[in-house]
Amino acid sequence: MISVVLVGSAAARRSSRSAGDFFLSGRAMPWWLLGVSMVACTFSCDTPNLVTDIVRTQGVAGNWAWWAFLLTGMLTVFVYAKLWRRSALDTDLGFYEIRYSGRPAAALRGFRAIYLGVFFNIMIMATVSLAAIKIGQVLFGLSPVATLLWASAGVAVYATLGGLTGSIWADFYQYAVAMLGAIFAAVYAVNSPDVGGVSSLRELFANADVAAKMNMFPDGAGGLSALMTVLILPVAVQW
Repeated sequence: MISVVLVGSAAARRSSRSAGDFFLSGRAMPWWLLGVSMVACTFSCDTPNLVTDIVRTQGVAGNWAWWAFLLTGMLTVFVYAKLWRRSALDTDLGFYEIRYSGRPAAALRGFRAIYLGVFFNIMIMATVSLAAIKIGQVLFGLSPVATLLWASAGVAVYATLGGLTGSIWADFYQYAVAMLGAIFAAVYAVNSPDVGGVSSLRELFANADVAAKMNMFPDGAGGLSALMTVLILPVAVQW
């Protein structure tokens, strides 16, 4: 936690030059760093719990739900990013101000502000906080209150001092740690006495109940459900 705060806070001098530097990193961040930051934001502490539950209940094919982000993600990167940069906007609500006008536009902006700023963000923060509480209890023996206080204080420090630049570099650092940690944890778990190595996994995968969960492609009713999720979710929820 201390190292994350230091990495994020290192950008304090740059972020303090102007509001544009604080909120937008001066519009000068490299594409690869922005991309890693976006990926890191989807790889929060609750992600392993979610993916594990999906595989346990729906099998590996249940992760086809993630294809729902392909449409909006690719459009954002290859189409909307250039238009957004040309408009010189700061927020998505600013886009609605130049795209629409009148009372309907004001109602849309208000709905988006409440929907994303309140309900959507509260739901995401709640799931991430719950995962952090579980991890804090198991690994460090911390109480839920202590976990939330330490995590919130650390994020508040580097986000306040470093602005968007500090947050992006903190994302990059945390993503590297998370990926290396995930690989180490997988190798350690497979070779632990409780598992018995790769040979024991082969025997486990031969079990009929487990083998049914290993299909890479959805079929039957599950395939239809995955297709509906991939096609409808981007339009109905992510707009």
